[in-house]
Amino acid sequence: QVQLVESGGGLVQAGGSLRLSCAASGRTFSSYVMGWFRQAPGKEREIVAGISWSGGNTYYTDSVKGRFTISRGNAKNTVYLQMNSLKPEDTAIYFCAAGSSYGATTPRPYYYWGQGTQVTVSS
Repeated sequence: QVQLVESGGGLVQAGGSLRLSCAASGRTFSSYVMGWFRQAPGKEREIVAGISWSGGNTYYTDSVKGRFTISRGNAKNTVYLQMNSLKPEDTAIYFCAAGSSYGATTPRPYYYWGQGTQVTVSS
């Protein structure tokens, strides 16, 4: 069992930055791939970024490439999402998730989910 708790969301102006954190409980954190998803009102939950077990491999949805960076600290049981050059269209609830299939871009392969953190980008 893994419990995930996100933090770091908030209100920021366009062009600004935020750093999201996701703290995981349990001793098996390093055995899971991690992903960040987001869901805007009226839209489906979509992948933002994913990272492999060791952190050596990452992937991003096209709309955030070059602006967002996912990383993980297995010693701290934490995964991060650094978000720069934020745009109003990045406004959503951001969720972290743990699973076993690296490269999965849909929610279904992820076993555990956090409660989400709101990110609002004003224009």
